[in-house]
Amino acid sequence: MPIKDDDIEKKVILFKLLIKEPDESIDEALASLADTKMATLDDIKKLYKQLQDKGYIDSSGNLTMMGVVEAKKAQKEFTLWE
Repeated sequence: MPIKDDDIEKKVILFKLLIKEPDESIDEALASLADTKMATLDDIKKLYKQLQDKGYIDSSGNLTMMGVVEAKKAQKEFTLWE
């Protein structure tokens, strides 16, 4: 099930997981989003859990194939210049 256009926070989380540094933990990646004041860390973790429950993120914190597809769509949407 594709992510709805108004689920911007979920798109940002997936995009962040797509571009995070290899040595960056999931907790560090989520905390960096909270630092932007996009949402509280608790809210971001709830959204992360929802994404896991819907199959976008596996139990190890890696994007599933469906998660990668949605993250790449978000990347394209967030890109200013092509």
